[in-house]
Amino acid sequence: MDDQKRLFIAIILSIVVIAGWNLLFVSPETINQQQAQKQHTNVDGTGAVGTTENSASLPAESVVEDFKSSEELAASQESDNFRVIKVTTPIYDITISERQASVTSLTLKKFKEGIKDDSPFKQMISPELKSGMFSLELEGKSIPGLDRAVFKANTDLLEQTVNDGDKKILFSWTSPHGVVVEKIYTFSASTYLIGLDILIKNASPVPLKDSIEISMPFALTKEGAAFSQFGAYGPEAYINGTLENVKPDDIKEKDTLNGVVEWVGNGDRYFISCIMPSKPVESVIKLFGTESLIVTKYIQSMERLDPGKQIQLSFKCYMGPKSLKVLGSYDNNLKKAINFGWFDVLAKPCLIGMNLIHDIIPNYGVAIILLTILIKLLFWPLGSKSYKSMSDMKKLQPLMNQIREKYKDDKQKMNQEVMNLYKTYKVNPMSGCLPMLVQMPIFFALYRMLYQAIELRHAPFMGWINDLSAPDRLFNFGVAIPFMQPPYGIPVLTIIMGATMFLQQKMSPTMGDPTQAKIMMFMPLFMTAIFINFPSGLVLYWLVNNVLSIGQQYYIQKKFL
Repeated sequence: MDDQKRLFIAIILSIVVIAGWNLLFVSPETINQQQAQKQHTNVDGTGAVGTTENSASLPAESVVEDFKSSEELAASQESDNFRVIKVTTPIYDITISERQASVTSLTLKKFKEGIKDDSPFKQMISPELKSGMFSLELEGKSIPGLDRAVFKANTDLLEQTVNDGDKKILFSWTSPHGVVVEKIYTFSASTYLIGLDILIKNASPVPLKDSIEISMPFALTKEGAAFSQFGAYGPEAYINGTLENVKPDDIKEKDTLNGVVEWVGNGDRYFISCIMPSKPVESVIKLFGTESLIVTKYIQSMERLDPGKQIQLSFKCYMGPKSLKVLGSYDNNLKKAINFGWFDVLAKPCLIGMNLIHDIIPNYGVAIILLTILIKLLFWPLGSKSYKSMSDMKKLQPLMNQIREKYKDDKQKMNQEVMNLYKTYKVNPMSGCLPMLVQMPIFFALYRMLYQAIELRHAPFMGWINDLSAPDRLFNFGVAIPFMQPPYGIPVLTIIMGATMFLQQKMSPTMGDPTQAKIMMFMPLFMTAIFINFPSGLVLYWLVNNVLSIGQQYYIQKKFL
């Protein structure tokens, strides 16, 4: 009976660690897919009012192809008389093209693309996306030519600097029918938030009734696709008071979201680009995608705009890091973009604690070590109870072996005698693992937090570990190694971690069944293989936790043996 219970416990722990991986890294997705069709009035070529087919109802492939065609058209319109305005702030550089008054480039000065010193600053907009971000259309095409309009900026300076305060740049375009469209960007020296006001002045002889459509294209990468197995990658939105993530592979089935939108955009492991209406508003989000491109469109209906009237819609744009310090400083729900799945409620306090430690000791490797020690101290009583139970079990091993040998041909009698042995010595075989199971949620929360925290991106620790978000590799062999992701080198931390797991397993009470014992001894090797491609920050945490557990287990065994 004892062997069966121990095997059952081992299986449960293995399932929690391995088969429960989706709970650790995959956020639950609940996508509201209500379909809506709207009629729109349109100013046609003769100036008459009519209805047009809703372009968002077209198949996804068609819309993306249209978007790609407009990209190619935009790239080929070299003869158009448009300029590109560059604005420099202390935290980012941004360029806005007069073509569609869209943002074509934004580099973050506090983040780099790679770990090397000469690596360029992080670019938030892929150079492949020629039409840029936040281009404006009307869903019903009520203003012909708006989708390819060349705006005029109200400045003669092609480069401007904002060292303090705010700076506004107005882009204006007038349709052939007299409709004036203005996009006003507001840049600040102290925040990643960029104001975007859209004004539509109807100087035509007919009323307008349509919905604005703001496009946010997103280029997919192989690295991002790999991360999508563990966290949010691609379209994200905070809608109806809930964070929604749609994986690229699910867009065809989940291409429409309806509800009260607070923000919407596209994100990856560390960064996000999105737009926020000035206040939450009932809107529609349309998603279109191919293998290499996603287009997220924010659609908001306008009130009827009669001749001689104007309407203004205000937004905030954000293109920057998924940093709790940064997003938490804003008076909105953009901080909800930092989500650690099922264990979010535990992971965020751990992230805050790690950052507080880093404020005192500016090394995230040291911060991880100290955070692990603090958590270990918090759960010290539970760990002691677990190791004491294991020590009691170890004392009973000789007697249990005698019972197994004596009743090896009578399993029922053997189980009865084992249970009597437990009762006699007042030992509960489950008490050794239950405290460990209680601690598993905090372990998983730390896993998820350390995997996604942008604070660890390119953060050095010591020696060869110069990026806690990347696997640790000593040397670079330049030769592919099976089961190892590049770079190919010696995973020192991972090997040491596996050795500590093996030592901890050896310190635990041995099983009577040789087959079960072999299975348990195989676990450290299996876990080492899993961890070989994990970020070194994760491996460091697990290694420190193992060392502390070994010390606590040794102390308890010496005390009670």
